[in-house]
Amino acid sequence: MHQVASHTAVHPVAVPPQFPRFLHPVVRMKVLAGSPGTMGGLALRLAQTGFSLISLCIKISITGFSSISAFWFLVAAMVFQFIWSFSIGVLDTALLTKRSLWNPRIVSLVVVGDWVISMMTFAGACAAAGIVVLIHNDLDQCRSNHCGRFAVAAAMAFMSWIATTLSFVLAFWLFATRR
Repeated sequence: MHQVASHTAVHPVAVPPQFPRFLHPVVRMKVLAGSPGTMGGLALRLAQTGFSLISLCIKISITGFSSISAFWFLVAAMVFQFIWSFSIGVLDTALLTKRSLWNPRIVSLVVVGDWVISMMTFAGACAAAGIVVLIHNDLDQCRSNHCGRFAVAAAMAFMSWIATTLSFVLAFWLFATRR
């Protein structure tokens, strides 16, 4: 029997595409106006810092505020709010030098910090507002107490809470949309 040797033949093979046709390149969403590292984010941090400082100063200037634990809690919450907002405001100022907040660890720290501070600020503002309502409506002792100033301090705490919650939502959105 006679064996026939096969000859090798070269068949041209096309280079496979790097990405299949059904996959599109990842398109990142634009950074929202109030997210960390933007002018809007810095404005929110300045608002949080300002409102918490106003609330803190009003509360501390009232004699006898220390006799009510809800007011002590509001003062503590405003101190933490001020320190946090000022610190992250400094970070936002540094990020305005055209650097980006792409590090997931930093973003997650901002998200968790905003969430904790937001809840603490809300609790302090609600507690202080509840005492103001008690003094004003139920006890009818607003003349001998500083109800107006207590109410303004609670209102400033609520304004700080709103700005912090907005910062939390935007930072969370930034964290959720980054891969």
